[in-house]
Amino acid sequence: QVQLVESGGGLVQAGGSLRLSCAASGSIFSSNAMGWYRQAPGKQREVVAWITSNGITDYADSFQGRFTISRDNAKNTVYLQMNSLKPEDTDNYYCALGPGRVGNIFRVYYWGQGTQVTVSS
Repeated sequence: QVQLVESGGGLVQAGGSLRLSCAASGSIFSSNAMGWYRQAPGKQREVVAWITSNGITDYADSFQGRFTISRDNAKNTVYLQMNSLKPEDTDNYYCALGPGRVGNIFRVYYWGQGTQVTVSS
């Protein structure tokens, strides 16, 4: 069983930065893509970015330029660097492990439990 544990969320002022981390247990990390999603209460979970096992990135248009996804296969960890944060970035952020993009959809095998990001104005 794979476990994904996010960390790094918290409260930040608008314009600030946060770096989220997601550590994966198990041996399948390096052979799978990793993604970040976010979800507000009552809203659909939306994709932020994915990164393939060999480091190719794929961003949703809304986050291109402000957010950067990266991974360290030696540490079984994926990161999301978030800059120029806005109050509307306030959400629960989830990491995901799976094949990633398959045609027009993203496939996920495992989800983390989420970490809350709150951006104050």
